Amino acid sequence: MTTFSYITFLSTLTIFILTSTVRSCPASDRAALLAFKAALHEPYLGIFNSWTGTDCCHNWYGVSCDLETKRIADINLRGESEDPIFQKAGRSGYMTGSISPSICKLERLSSLTISDWKGISGPIPACITSLPFLRIIDLIGNRISGEIPADIGRLERMTVLNIADNLVTGRIPRSLTNLSSLMHLDLRNNRISGPLPLDLGRLRMLSRALLSRNYITGTIPDSISKIYRLADLDLSMNKLSGQIPASLGKMAVLATLNLDSNKLSGKIPDSLFNSAIGNLNLSKNSFQGYLPNVFGPRSYFTVLDLSYNNFWGPIPKSLSQASFIGHLDLSHNRLCGRIPAGPPFDHLEASSFAYNACLCGKPLGACQ
Repeated sequence: MTTFSYITFLSTLTIFILTSTVRSCPASDRAALLAFKAALHEPYLGIFNSWTGTDCCHNWYGVSCDLETKRIADINLRGESEDPIFQKAGRSGYMTGSISPSICKLERLSSLTISDWKGISGPIPACITSLPFLRIIDLIGNRISGEIPADIGRLERMTVLNIADNLVTGRIPRSLTNLSSLMHLDLRNNRISGPLPLDLGRLRMLSRALLSRNYITGTIPDSISKIYRLADLDLSMNKLSGQIPASLGKMAVLATLNLDSNKLSGKIPDSLFNSAIGNLNLSKNSFQGYLPNVFGPRSYFTVLDLSYNNFWGPIPKSLSQASFIGHLDLSHNRLCGRIPAGPPFDHLEASSFAYNACLCGKPLGACQ
């Protein structure tokens, strides 16, 4: 080989090595991923079999990198997926172990999805709040325990926080209301206790707030009505008390309001019956008094469930003026009198009116 050819060969080899280095992930990110993997045990699918070699930016299952920085940007591991690896195995995933704090070394991490593995336990690493680019935390469907990190409000870019169907305890951190970009909050089916933050209304970008099946106490903050994008609010199956703020019925896009199975009392605000809410479930509380006779053309309900309360008196005749009522449940109250004729009553079954004081008329027995 001539001197010129040798120099050309060395130059080409150097360029190749430099290009390969630029295209692959940093050694620090690779080490963090391998430490993360070491804390988990996945016995059936072999999803970590692809985590080999020096370049974790390419062909590592569930891992992707930022195109410019070549740093790890996304970890997306779902235990219920349509990926061929699941179809070939003919089963959903099962994984045990815990989430290693080593993920906090992935300084450019944007999304962390470790969902529906059923057996992952342990706490959410507190250091996760030090990741300034983190937008998505999705840990649904595991056995995560411990509390939500107290300073989670540091994650200014956070848009999705989903830790539903776990064993998370403690209170909702006060700092959570600092998440000004948060759009989806799902804390369902955990063991969260204590009151809702009074300034929950600071989450102005929030469109879904799902907090059912916990041990949340106290009252419903009036500030929620300031979340003008909120479409779905589910606070059912908690221990909330007091009255419903009338301001909830004045929210422009609130379409679903589930407050069933709490300890709410008093009268239901008239505003709820002439609002944008189309799915309203207030069953299994301690509401009482006459049902307000305020229904009209703006009343449109796919579901209106007022069962298992202490309402008395007649069924409001104005219900027949509602533009639509798909499912109505007034059972298990103390209502009395003749059931109005015509829509929506002509398509409802007897179970919608059962277990009241003295209701009569179709679909129940004839009035005496």
